[in-house]
Amino acid sequence: MPIVTISRGSYSHGKEVAERVAERLGYECVAREVLLEASQQFNVPEVQLREAIEIAPSAFDPLAHKKRKFVAYIQAALLRKVRGDNVVYHGFAGHFFLRRVPNVVKVRILADLEHRIHIVMARDGVTWGEAAKLIETLDEQRRQWSLSLYGMDPADPSLYDLVLNIKQLTVEGAVELVCKAVALPEFQTTPEAMEVLEDLSLEAEVGIALGELGIDFRVHAERGKVRVEARAPQDKRELVKKEITESLEKIVGIKEMEVEVFPGR
Repeated sequence: MPIVTISRGSYSHGKEVAERVAERLGYECVAREVLLEASQQFNVPEVQLREAIEIAPSAFDPLAHKKRKFVAYIQAALLRKVRGDNVVYHGFAGHFFLRRVPNVVKVRILADLEHRIHIVMARDGVTWGEAAKLIETLDEQRRQWSLSLYGMDPADPSLYDLVLNIKQLTVEGAVELVCKAVALPEFQTTPEAMEVLEDLSLEAEVGIALGELGIDFRVHAERGKVRVEARAPQDKRELVKKEITESLEKIVGIKEMEVEVFPGR
């Protein structure tokens, strides 16, 4: 069966849609559970993991490498959750973490800004301007995080299979459309989809190992073949290449390895 990811702006009914879709389909609905599992497995406080996916790392942030490592922890925990299918995930960045997996129905939930503002005003007892500022800040934080780590804007509709606007369309109508998409043959689990999940899991493991080195890197895995691209000062390129190779030698699942270290900071 397919996996469903629900991406949404703050206060856009995404959680409500996710929970109702999961109930209708008999799926497990997860969000914070992924952070809790990553926290327990990798012995990192949940608040630090949450900061890693809410505040974008910058080039001048001394904790940038640590944040990227924490993101790899979260991705690894999510991939373990979805391997059994039948999951609706409405936590942050599911559409990025699972973007290459064909049996994932990627959904973006939008809501009218005025409606979102009134939700915040009623919940927090703040003014219209304060509520609008809060929503603007939260949305921009998520946008900057996505651009920083993946070079993608979460508002880009091409990232999703369904973009649903909760305005004339009701929450129940959105649930109905998502459930219909889940039943389509295009999103059913196949051996090829499972291979992609294995590749992503391997990439996450590599990312965790390399995160300990405090270097800039990119990793891609395909059917056990892993390619790592990193940057290091000219005089340290060979040393960094050796450290990368040694860090990955014990990872189960790597059949072939290619490491390229380019001149850089």
